[in-house]
Amino acid sequence: MKQGYDTLRLLGQGDPDPFEVINPDGSSSVFLVCEHAGQAIPAALGNLGISLEVLDDHVGWDIGAAEVARLLARRLDAVAVFQPYSRLVIDCNRPPEAYDAIPATSDGIRIPGNQEVDIADRAARVAEIFEPFHTEISRRLEEGRHTVAISVHSFTPRMNNVWRPWDIGFLFRRDTDTSARLRDSVTRRYPRLIVGMNEPYQVNDSTDWFVPRHCETRGLNNSLIEIRNDHLRTPDGQKRWADIVASSIEDYLDGN
Repeated sequence: MKQGYDTLRLLGQGDPDPFEVINPDGSSSVFLVCEHAGQAIPAALGNLGISLEVLDDHVGWDIGAAEVARLLARRLDAVAVFQPYSRLVIDCNRPPEAYDAIPATSDGIRIPGNQEVDIADRAARVAEIFEPFHTEISRRLEEGRHTVAISVHSFTPRMNNVWRPWDIGFLFRRDTDTSARLRDSVTRRYPRLIVGMNEPYQVNDSTDWFVPRHCETRGLNNSLIEIRNDHLRTPDGQKRWADIVASSIEDYLDGN
């Protein structure tokens, strides 16, 4: 889609801000991020040529992740930074130059508004959505009062026709200890759950931003948490899983 921007101007009056801060004065040493919290699309991009049904599905956002993160922020008294725009506009946990940062297809679904995105269109999405979101995260982490950063995501039970059995996964790279301790808490408290380590994804420089760019560069303890989204489609499910994750984080903070 050729947007033909003469200047970097994407967001207009009525479009959401490029980030939302939950519990900005939270006292916890835990810092929460939810990169795929929202479904907003800038008015200038129309509906990207997709239906509301597609936007509501896992390709448009991380189903239930925002509410889990919101409940975590409340229980832990933690600051949380949310991304309100759909991952189809720009994926804020990808390097902006990554081929799927603005996906032309997602889980086999063609995204008409992301075909042949021109340089100005891509630059506008990066400058007006990606960069302000990550600048806010960096600004808060540079305050130095947070010792552990947690990113909250959800994943679809079936992707590219492959079944994914894990109830929850902890993703990590250099910091292996934080995810291992969170896993140990979950398996101790909830032994029937299927817990994956670096499942259903793995962290690397070409596909991830949160762990490599925010956490490892600052030496922050970290984990990216993935919860299977069929558990998160109701308020009761979201509360249950927020309790599961919160308990594991509390155990971690208590040295258990």
